[in-house]
Amino acid sequence: MIDAVVVAPGESRASALSGVSWPSILAGAVVACALTLVLLAFGTGLGLTVVSPWTGSGISATTFKITTGLYLVVIAMISSSLGGYIAGRLRSGWDGVERDEVYFRDTAHGFVAWALASVLGAALLATPATSLVGSAVTGASQGAAAHAAQPAGPMDAYVDSLLRGDPAAQNLGANPADTRSEVTRLFARSFRNGGDLKAPDREYAAKVVAARTGMSQADAEKRVNDVVTQIKADADAARKATAALAFWITASLLLGAFSASLAATEGGGLRDGTWKLRR
Repeated sequence: MIDAVVVAPGESRASALSGVSWPSILAGAVVACALTLVLLAFGTGLGLTVVSPWTGSGISATTFKITTGLYLVVIAMISSSLGGYIAGRLRSGWDGVERDEVYFRDTAHGFVAWALASVLGAALLATPATSLVGSAVTGASQGAAAHAAQPAGPMDAYVDSLLRGDPAAQNLGANPADTRSEVTRLFARSFRNGGDLKAPDREYAAKVVAARTGMSQADAEKRVNDVVTQIKADADAARKATAALAFWITASLLLGAFSASLAATEGGGLRDGTWKLRR
């Protein structure tokens, strides 16, 4: 039994069967992804030229963050607009379809092209991240043995400042590498998932600092407190930066969807010769 195709009044059978032009959608999505990669590469190079390690040179960190967020929005709007325009301009014709229906289909083509481009872009970004995570998991079994000989953990900078002592002090302990690894593990465990250094651990860390640096116990406790405060401040700054980045990405995605949908209607109108009538 063959299913019947219901054709709306004023709409031909051919146009009813071709409501979605997947080749044009795919073309628009690919163009949007390619342009996004080009603009990201350009933005990366531009960012390296304005950031300087010298004090008083280049732009401030706050200005850089805001500029980066705005540039993400600009990238999304430009790439999505071009992708949506390609999807609308290359789609097949719909003879006999009412103008409002054509407008809706063009808008849908732009939106679907943006959605496909977003999925493709996420997949392209997720593949390198998955490889990095896999490499990290593979090397995790060797981490305990290699850490003492070649420390490269995220807490090493804090431990460096914690154990920095007077060069004239010679009482550095029998095995400084073991002491450093122990303190590093202590900090990593305590501050995991936003935790804090407990009172016994704080007291022990101060004793280790006093023994390694030759400082008094009071000065060692003050240094421990200062480092703990710095760790919390850096963690809070990282959390705020992540939240701000998520906001900018969300804004860029929403504006990209709007730009792609609007550009697709413009491209479709130019293809059909009805752009001035829509205006």
